[in-house]
Amino acid sequence: MRRALLGLMTAALVAGCASTGTEEGTGVAVEDRKPGAGGAAGGATSVPIGTTTIPGDPLKDPASPLAKRSVYFDYDRDDIKPEFRSMLEAHAKYLSSTPSQKMLIQGNADERGSREYNLGLGQRRADAVKRTLVLMGARESQIESVSLGEEKPRCTEQTEDCWSQNRRGDLFYSGEF
Repeated sequence: MRRALLGLMTAALVAGCASTGTEEGTGVAVEDRKPGAGGAAGGATSVPIGTTTIPGDPLKDPASPLAKRSVYFDYDRDDIKPEFRSMLEAHAKYLSSTPSQKMLIQGNADERGSREYNLGLGQRRADAVKRTLVLMGARESQIESVSLGEEKPRCTEQTEDCWSQNRRGDLFYSGEF
């Protein structure tokens, strides 16, 4: 009886340790996780951005289209300029392909106008960026929009060039805010 039980346990152990790799003709795919094998080694991922697939974390890659994080606005306006549409499309595609990712959009204004007016304008700018991202495929639940008004200027000189740097919406991902 002991011999039969020992034989059965050995057979179960061997069956449990058998290779689960793909055998020719089975049609079962196995992901190769060895470095350099094209799989997701070391936790790295590949994220499609536009027509390009970017390996690794595109948020940390300065060559990635996601490196651009500011949308600039004309004086007293909150409409998205055409030159920012492709950048926002890349961010929308990234957000739609990574549903766990969250974004904060901070709307800003230059110092001209009252504090209350600039808070409202900053909110309209942040909301315009959010609305555009959602229309391009991002989930509304992934994005929060807030206004900083004139409280966080990039430039403090009183020139048109400086004010234009302060009329913006800044995009931040989880872990950056």
